[in-house]
Amino acid sequence: MGETILKMHGIQKYFPGVHALDNAQLEVRSGEVMALVGENGAGKSTLMKILTGIYPKDGGIIEYFGEEIELNGPKDAQSRGICIVHQELNLMQHLTVADNIFIGRESSTGLFLNQAEQYRKTQELLDKLHLSIDPKAVVRTLSVAKQQMVEIAKALSYNNTKLLILDEPSAVLTDTEIDDLFTFVEQLKSTGVGIIYISHRMDELQRITDRITVMRDGQYVGVLETAETEIAEVVRMMVGRTIYEEPKTQSAVPADAPIILECEHLNSIDVKDVSFHLKKGEILGFSGLMGAGRTETMRLLCGADPMTSGVIKLNGKPVRIKTPRDAVKHGIGYLSEDRKRYGLCLNLSITDNTVMPSLGTLFKGLFINDRAADRYSEEYIEKIKTKTPSTKTRVGSLSGGNQQKVVISKWLLRDCDILIFDEPTRGIDVGAKSEIYKLMNQLAAEGKSIIMISSDMPELLRMSDRIVVMCEGRKTGELDISEATQEKIMTFATNR
Repeated sequence: MGETILKMHGIQKYFPGVHALDNAQLEVRSGEVMALVGENGAGKSTLMKILTGIYPKDGGIIEYFGEEIELNGPKDAQSRGICIVHQELNLMQHLTVADNIFIGRESSTGLFLNQAEQYRKTQELLDKLHLSIDPKAVVRTLSVAKQQMVEIAKALSYNNTKLLILDEPSAVLTDTEIDDLFTFVEQLKSTGVGIIYISHRMDELQRITDRITVMRDGQYVGVLETAETEIAEVVRMMVGRTIYEEPKTQSAVPADAPIILECEHLNSIDVKDVSFHLKKGEILGFSGLMGAGRTETMRLLCGADPMTSGVIKLNGKPVRIKTPRDAVKHGIGYLSEDRKRYGLCLNLSITDNTVMPSLGTLFKGLFINDRAADRYSEEYIEKIKTKTPSTKTRVGSLSGGNQQKVVISKWLLRDCDILIFDEPTRGIDVGAKSEIYKLMNQLAAEGKSIIMISSDMPELLRMSDRIVVMCEGRKTGELDISEATQEKIMTFATNR
């Protein structure tokens, strides 16, 4: 058993109208990976923000290597060797990889920047992490996955790191990149660094963690030894109930269901001659590896990107969709994978975000009918179980899962006939996933048609009636759910 690096106990945190943490606790030992799990809104992020000096605690004790400490800001935490890699990217997009990793700690010779030395140190660090990234590359030219790895490299570039917090580090990584990450984590463990690993991917816990701390509703629930624990027990502790999802073995869509959407020979810079159709009440899955062109295809359908050629038909009639407004007018709603950038106005309230696509129906004379807007917002908060103190709460203060529910609410209120869910449960806990799955199935049963892009293979197999597979911008296969397997999907996804 390694030395105890960290003990947090009796931690309290209050926000207006919310008791965010109530007697929370956490212990991390040297050379171990401690998973920190819980539903969105359980208090994980708040606890980590206290540990990294972003928030002051309102009660409780933090012991670091046996000494009680007070953290006076992020720099104080960093100087003690406590580093965090946030789920959201925090990089300077116009700077190089090397500039980002050593920003504020640049290599210099006298008054001048020693660029060659900085590139050398960056290359040394990237080699240690087994990352094939050019230190001279401008960050905005990198994929999201590689940007995530740059964030991790940046955190580990501090030589005194004793406690590393990884917040959903694998959410945007491919399987190969996850393997590389886990290899490095194992190497880091051997040096005595303690690691706090936050993830909603239950399968990862058994691969990489030693113990699991469970939180629920801002409180500590318990700690488990990973090797002696079934994942079902972790989930039960997280949500306070048993969750079981029946896999889908056959399509729920009648054979004679009408086709409401046809996309014929769609082409753009990133999309090559893609054709598919969607039936009324169907959940059509889109699978493929990163860069396959799934999101790019949906952006054509929604008018977010220009289409060089192709035909889109709704209910058998060709339509012109050149802008997102055209798509909404035709009853198509798009839930982006990047909800914070494209799906929400974080500084506005839940009500403002919920009614935004439907403002035209809410005017009372020259003014918005605020009472009706709040009523609609309350209706959807209740319908999809969004956790929030009120409809006036700023969306940016909600957990990731609850932010996703607000995005869903706004398109449900707009009463779109076709809903495109792009990675609908990324960064969302198992309890919230279950609720979103039930909601999607309910919408399909009511006659809504859904296109679901997902990198989560079990999710695709659980939810889809049919699965379209893409590779390098092209459609390479299509499978009915009755014949779909992970092996068949991967064969099409790699175009073997």
